[in-house]
Amino acid sequence: MEQSLLYVICGYVASVGMILGYLPQVVSTIRTRNTDGIALPTFLMMAIGAAAFMLQGLLHRPGIIWSMFLTNAFTCGCSCIIFGIKLYNDWTKK
Repeated sequence: MEQSLLYVICGYVASVGMILGYLPQVVSTIRTRNTDGIALPTFLMMAIGAAAFMLQGLLHRPGIIWSMFLTNAFTCGCSCIIFGIKLYNDWTKK
């Protein structure tokens, strides 16, 4: 069954919004390496959630939902980067 144009547009608008909403935090964390205000469990759970949504986008039938897959691949990658920096910072402060 074909999806309506509005459905597809909503998916891509949501994708752009998610990426643009996440990007400032990632850029700031990479530049400053400051993770003092970031909760470690939050980014772990966000990475797990994004990976699950990514898998859902891939497994969707009759076809892959590319907006869901690509957005969550980006979000999962960014969450893993922030999680890694946070883990490193917390480990080296001990």
